[in-house]
Amino acid sequence: QVPLVESGGGLVQPGGSLRLSCAASRNIFSFGTMGWYRQVPGKEREFVASITSDGNTNYANSVKGRFTISSPDAKNTVYLQMNMLKPEDTAVYNCNTLTHFYSWGQGTQVTVSS
Repeated sequence: QVPLVESGGGLVQPGGSLRLSCAASRNIFSFGTMGWYRQVPGKEREFVASITSDGNTNYANSVKGRFTISSPDAKNTVYLQMNMLKPEDTAVYNCNTLTHFYSWGQGTQVTVSS
């Protein structure tokens, strides 16, 4: 497996924005639709958003209208633009295929706090 590398997390105030990146060293859609997931310690990992190689997207209800998933070149990188962040968005964010083909990486921590 070619690992995925997530980046872009950080500390932001409520209402702020962050853009996460998920990078692969090969075509990121090689193994199917790509998604972003998040996990809070002690809770199950949850689906956030997904995108197909031809740009079709899907979102969890909790982020719809605030987050945007994209892959402008449909090649090696998938982004997650997160706007109007809320404290409940605090989590470790990972990317993976919808079938969880890749091993889970360390992810990128997003903390929303004043």
